[in-house]
Amino acid sequence: MKADRYQYHDYYQINDLLTEEQRLVQQTMRDWVKQEVTPIIEDYAERAECPVHLFKQMGELGALGPSIPSEYGGGGMDEISYGIIMQEIERGDSGIRSMASVQGSLVMYPIYAFGSEEQKRKYLPQLATGDMIGCFGLTEPDHGSNPAGMVTRLTKDGDGYRLTGAKMWITNSPIADVAVVWARDDDQKIRGVIVDKEMEGFSAPKIEGKWSLRASITGELIFDNVYIPEENIFPEIKSMRGPLSCLSKARYGIAWGAIGAALDCYDSALRYSQERTQFGKPLGQFQLTQKKLAEMITEITKAQLLAWRLGTLMNDHKATPAQISMAKRNNVMMALQIAREARQIHGGMGITNEYPMMRHLMNLETVLTYEGTHDIHLLITGMDVTGLNAFS
Repeated sequence: MKADRYQYHDYYQINDLLTEEQRLVQQTMRDWVKQEVTPIIEDYAERAECPVHLFKQMGELGALGPSIPSEYGGGGMDEISYGIIMQEIERGDSGIRSMASVQGSLVMYPIYAFGSEEQKRKYLPQLATGDMIGCFGLTEPDHGSNPAGMVTRLTKDGDGYRLTGAKMWITNSPIADVAVVWARDDDQKIRGVIVDKEMEGFSAPKIEGKWSLRASITGELIFDNVYIPEENIFPEIKSMRGPLSCLSKARYGIAWGAIGAALDCYDSALRYSQERTQFGKPLGQFQLTQKKLAEMITEITKAQLLAWRLGTLMNDHKATPAQISMAKRNNVMMALQIAREARQIHGGMGITNEYPMMRHLMNLETVLTYEGTHDIHLLITGMDVTGLNAFS
């Protein structure tokens, strides 16, 4: 019995809050995920192989850099449309959403926001189509939650610079054509640079043995005295504001994306509870099963409203990093808890790849800690409401 995992549940009629264009984006992405991702994702995840061919398909749909202006090859969409795209892709798999999220929010966005006009024209159109794949280098082997402690160095050398150091846990890195990398210059300022894969001394080995995000390829970035020409340096940004603004963009997408994973688990659990019988009646007729399902759709609905309101603030350029942290933290934990409860409803079948919960559950364990850990986002909210810094 293969459940139709695309039955949609909009308990508070949130679709009524969307524009016609946003609803079209939603349906287009949902249809694509159902046709191109769902039939292959269990196989790719089991083999720990990245379906690289999906990059160009997502590019054709405008899912790579959807809020980048169309003059640079982006979709020219609003922030709610971007969130909806992330939600629908993550209904398929968090790893596939990570591929798109990194490309759009962590590679294309900083090139658009901080790059020179020449950099924008050179890279953005190819990244938007998926003809070029990008990655984002901020996290280091010894500096994850404390990016300000980075030790990767950018040293002046004649007309250019020399880049030395390493980055860790980098989505897309082994297959990336370009890397947006953040390093500390001779004046201790944080600078952004674009590293092309053919540059001598640059390597991106794959990280093996992941139990989570298995359909998303992850690696390191190693810089062995890599020469970086001046034209590959972001010209103006010289502070942590650069990488942190990129993280805000990515975290916003995750807040939407996690809802997609939760919906996929809920849809499967609801259908299974209606079709599977025990003690002469459907599982869904038992009070404890109804409790689980009722709590699931309640939490999903709350997360949907949180994401939608955050999207309106993003569109109005009013969203704060702390507001984004709240949504990311809440919605990812919500999705993780729903994946666990949905697995229980499926009983033994819930641990098989016939159903999506274990894959989502393993993926969400990573989503809980990347782009800012669950606890770090809690402290960001705490600092925002108290005005007191618990990080120092």
